Amino acid sequence: MFLPDQIATWLREQLTVAGADGFVAGLSGGVDSATSAALAVHAIGPEHVLAALMPCHSQPEDTALGQLVADTFSIPTVTVYLSGAYDALVAALPPSGHPLASANVKPRLRMITLYYLAQSHNYLVLGSGNRTEIEVGYYTKFGDGGVDLLPLGGLYKTQVWELARELGVPQEVIERPPTAGLWPGQTDEGEMGITYAELDQVLAAIETGDTDRVVPATLQKVQEMIARSAHKRALPPPFSSRGRSASDLGRWTQ
Repeated sequence: MFLPDQIATWLREQLTVAGADGFVAGLSGGVDSATSAALAVHAIGPEHVLAALMPCHSQPEDTALGQLVADTFSIPTVTVYLSGAYDALVAALPPSGHPLASANVKPRLRMITLYYLAQSHNYLVLGSGNRTEIEVGYYTKFGDGGVDLLPLGGLYKTQVWELARELGVPQEVIERPPTAGLWPGQTDEGEMGITYAELDQVLAAIETGDTDRVVPATLQKVQEMIARSAHKRALPPPFSSRGRSASDLGRWTQ
């Protein structure tokens, strides 16, 4: 388990290397974004951190809990209402039979907003993705996956909850069921069909090569998630004389 001071030191080093002045973080009302923002404050203080609240047909609780986190750690906030931009863009696009096509517009609009704010302040965009989500590809490519730094990228989801308690993230945020807010009632675990506790156990077993005690169907499910999302963890492949087929990248799930 990484200690907060270790991650804070790393964050300061990244700022120095980039020649940046601070961090901008989106606050969704969830534990990951709250913990990421808390680490930024732990590293450089709240005066060099900007929290963005970006409601987009969101539940009121999202903004309220995001503001609670900002108030808890004395982080300045800016609120950017994205519902109108979302409606205009979706209306301009041809209809899609895939529900995620329009749902993923939301995190991609938030990515645009965060980079606008970051460039305006000479800040870096701080992501909230954790190791669990990264390894199985549970994030939107060029959406919440479009960031400069991932301070939680080495921590499983269950470890993020532990770190959140240590940093003083509000209990209401820690206890809230994880959700990407893609549609009303959506939860991470419901969409994936597996709990984070189970998922972390399987990922740890795969890492150590000790999968004998994992239910075969569950192991296969997680392995398929990893394979399907391989393209999200790599830069776009350029054409080469050796060639590379789309099948090498697995089935794309944005």
